[in-house]
Amino acid sequence: MHFCRAAVSLAVLAQGIAAAEARECAQSPGKAIELCVEVRDGRATYAVSRRGTPVLAPGELGLSFQGEQIARFAALANPRRKSVDTDWEQPWGEQRVIRDRHNELTVTLSGDTPLNRAVDVTFRIFDDGIGLRYGYGAIAAGQAVKVAADRTQFRPVGRQQAWWYQALGQERDEYLYTQTDARRITLAETPLTLKGDNGVYLSFHEAALVDFPSMLLAGSGTGTLTASLMPAPDGSAAEKTGPFTTPWRTVLIGDSPAALADSRIELNLNEPNRLGDVSWFKPGKYVGIWWEMHLNHSTWGSGWRHGANTANVKRYIDFAAKNGFGGVLVEGWNQGWDGDWIANGEKFSFTRAYPDFDAPALAAYARPKGVRLIGHNETAGAVENYEAQLEDAMAMYAALGVGVVKTGYVRHSGEIVDAQGGKQWFAGQYMVRHHLRVVETAAKHRIAIDAHEPVKDTGLRRTWPNMVSREGARGQEFNAWGVPTNPPEHLTILPFTRMLAGPMDFTPGIFDLAHGQTELTRRVQSTLATQLAEYVVLYSPVQMAADLPENYEARPDAFQFIKDVPTDWEQSRTLQAEIGDYVVVARQERGGEDWYLGAITDENARALRQPLSFLAPGVRYEAQIYADGPQADYRTNPQAYRIEKRVVTRVDVLDLALAPGGGTAIRFRRIR
Repeated sequence: MHFCRAAVSLAVLAQGIAAAEARECAQSPGKAIELCVEVRDGRATYAVSRRGTPVLAPGELGLSFQGEQIARFAALANPRRKSVDTDWEQPWGEQRVIRDRHNELTVTLSGDTPLNRAVDVTFRIFDDGIGLRYGYGAIAAGQAVKVAADRTQFRPVGRQQAWWYQALGQERDEYLYTQTDARRITLAETPLTLKGDNGVYLSFHEAALVDFPSMLLAGSGTGTLTASLMPAPDGSAAEKTGPFTTPWRTVLIGDSPAALADSRIELNLNEPNRLGDVSWFKPGKYVGIWWEMHLNHSTWGSGWRHGANTANVKRYIDFAAKNGFGGVLVEGWNQGWDGDWIANGEKFSFTRAYPDFDAPALAAYARPKGVRLIGHNETAGAVENYEAQLEDAMAMYAALGVGVVKTGYVRHSGEIVDAQGGKQWFAGQYMVRHHLRVVETAAKHRIAIDAHEPVKDTGLRRTWPNMVSREGARGQEFNAWGVPTNPPEHLTILPFTRMLAGPMDFTPGIFDLAHGQTELTRRVQSTLATQLAEYVVLYSPVQMAADLPENYEARPDAFQFIKDVPTDWEQSRTLQAEIGDYVVVARQERGGEDWYLGAITDENARALRQPLSFLAPGVRYEAQIYADGPQADYRTNPQAYRIEKRVVTRVDVLDLALAPGGGTAIRFRRIR
């Protein structure tokens, strides 16, 4: 659905390549941000200021290509401007109606190499950031070219603190963040978030990543960041045929971490829904055979400890039906898990089950209970094997009523073998193409994809709404066997780094926080109330109740919040936060009047005062509060919690007492 708030206006200031202009500027609709692009001394650069103060110093623009020198630019011409102010509706999401309000400036750069002789650069300027991309419309149709490098620079003004981890690690994106001076960045993944000594927050990422390598950011040691494309086996960055456009390079700009988290630039820079009616996908919660295997209670491989057996799956189906969950994930159901499956991914079958798993019988057992199986396709990075079976697999799952498939690519990055024997990185152009092929094939069968070990999200869920969630960070499974497990501050960093890219399937909700371990760094490093708060703070339209059924049955009062909390939202607001310290998020149920709040702190106890001004005026709510107990502490007493109820309105202020590693989860139920 599409709503027009105001007419889209287009003003072409010059036709054709006329006399070169040295400099062009454009402002955001509210005049908060100004961007200027210019050509001088053979370099094309752009600079950004906010409220009259420089934010990004002049940084270079352009791509370079194999077989030709780095281009020198001689002219900037043909400026074209556009203003857009529209509303559009997500079929599901963290916010139902999204406003797209921006000014656009496109200029043509004239370079001295054949492939850079005419390059369009389009800038979209929002009040909370910018996007830019390149258009190579002058390259002849069908002409093959190899991109050698993306030369785009980001040059933050002033000293910056950064939250980042080293890119091109063998474990993909599954690393803890470190906080350092931005000048210490060597090669970082995006989203990369900075806090300036001027109090301005920046986050660098990309949008609409299609048929192009993922962008990294290389540090210079002086604070300048330069785009670095994930390489192909032959050393090139991307293979393209003319004409083509690149993904958007994005910069979020705000006065607070909350301003970054609540920006919708990432979605607005993607194309509208291509799938049409996707009402066949229903956001919701699921349980499954997953955590028990990470705890080594059962196995993915066949044998007497095999977790994905028919009787065990029926137990999870019954638990899901009893508690109102619509899905049951089953990992380890298919042949190929025996032995060293990571090294032998080509042995996976995505249509043949182990003998003790009866898929048709289980689907039939689940259907009248309102439960559907969630498929699982672990590829071990054997992409060619998966693609050869992809159509048959999706057709089979559709026939069984499977509506969501979780994919996986557990293999060291840089060791994914393509059809020619080349070794690929997990988010190079080859894998970007593959993930989109999976999503498009699944869509034909009305199946949604939840990708683990994925290419990072870049807002493509707007264009392909069956691309519902991804992992792409150090998730809950590290709390089962990680050494160390995730520290408390991890949950207060994710909303302003990884989560700026899009939904994450973190798999929250662990109640047995020690799970038999005695060392703190081998346990889940949070309180139980934090596990509830994760359902609000870490957004995904598909949320797992990840613990074992018996652990929920032992604490039905706390489990009630997981049963109640939605996964689809009318609106979302980050209320207060400091990256790495604490975060408070509120979300309103889509199509409803209830609100939910999640608050999480790091290893320090924290007292926060939270105004409830986000609630509707003139309405009374019952606040159902799930909080840390008086003696709660993630180190010594993680399972202490208290539940209380009180009547509140939007004029009230709540005092949130967060224990070390603690949290609070609240449902605000409208009183009628």
